[in-house]
Amino acid sequence: MRVAMDGRAFDSPAGGVRRYATELFAALRRVAPALDIVAIGGTAVPTNLAHAAAGASLPTNLGWCTTGLPLGARQSGFDVFHAPAYTAPLWGVRPLVVTIHDVSYARRPEWSPHPGGIGPARQWFYRASAARATRIITDSTFSSNEITAAYAIPSDRIDVVPLGVSSIFRPDAGVTREPFVLHVGDLHPRRNLEMLLEAVTALAARDPRLSRIKLVLAGRDLGVLAGLRSRAAASRHPDILEYVGAPTDDELARWYRRAAVFAYPSRYEGFGLPVVEAMASGTPVIAANAASLPEVAAGAAVLVAPDDGTRPWIEALEALLLDDARARDWSERGIRRAGELTWEKAAERTRAVYEKALVSNL
Repeated sequence: MRVAMDGRAFDSPAGGVRRYATELFAALRRVAPALDIVAIGGTAVPTNLAHAAAGASLPTNLGWCTTGLPLGARQSGFDVFHAPAYTAPLWGVRPLVVTIHDVSYARRPEWSPHPGGIGPARQWFYRASAARATRIITDSTFSSNEITAAYAIPSDRIDVVPLGVSSIFRPDAGVTREPFVLHVGDLHPRRNLEMLLEAVTALAARDPRLSRIKLVLAGRDLGVLAGLRSRAAASRHPDILEYVGAPTDDELARWYRRAAVFAYPSRYEGFGLPVVEAMASGTPVIAANAASLPEVAAGAAVLVAPDDGTRPWIEALEALLLDDARARDWSERGIRRAGELTWEKAAERTRAVYEKALVSNL
């Protein structure tokens, strides 16, 4: 089987999209070495994939999917085309598999990282890509239900393929946990970071044993960092917040291993890969009991309502930070859960989707 895919996924500014494309296609090469994979366009295509030039393209994402990508795919030849991140060729490319990681932009636009949402043109583009798909891949049962609700796509056209976790995220007994709470992911409104900062600040103020606790944020700032810094500066602990930008993978692995607790109070996620990365690193996890997160955590994280105030978060953080036995228990649960989520399993399930798409197109 020859699979063509959108090579620009390897260049995506969204770290989660880059991670998905890089890990999935590397795993496909391992579990299905006979699979012929060609990336159309892109500049950061892995060397173990064939790479084909795109056709002449208009200089926008929509232009790419109406000109360069379909032209390049037709010239390269393929049995199945895979669009790994929401947008797909809008003509001439069948059978078509599209990965939609979540539809927060359609279901909860008020939490969009983009001021005013993504706009009607982009909404139309995403909807049109989903409608054209022979099969849709998504990361969780929650997201599958959300896609059906947003786009009226029957559930029997949607395949749930949970994400895996990279082998670089693993425990290290030689690393000492340090007194900070870690959050990983782009900084934007639905991540609920004002509440988390308030909880960590209150914790530092109420318990002398935690007076040196910090909140460390890793990820791209999409417009909320200045406000968070102002709130921290006005508190009794002005140095409580540390922003480390977007770390490399090796740096990120070290942050996970050093953190005393990983906290993820997001109101909406299609999967929440940082939760699994933290678990794989042996870091005890506190996450919101919202959207896909209970499904992904599967009993291996402390779950707290994201919008019931700071008190439950303060209590959950305090319990893990001060009770070593409890922290070890949640760490062990997380390691076991992360071990169930591998990119090899994701690759096998994705290959099965390709075969379904082929049959559907006959």
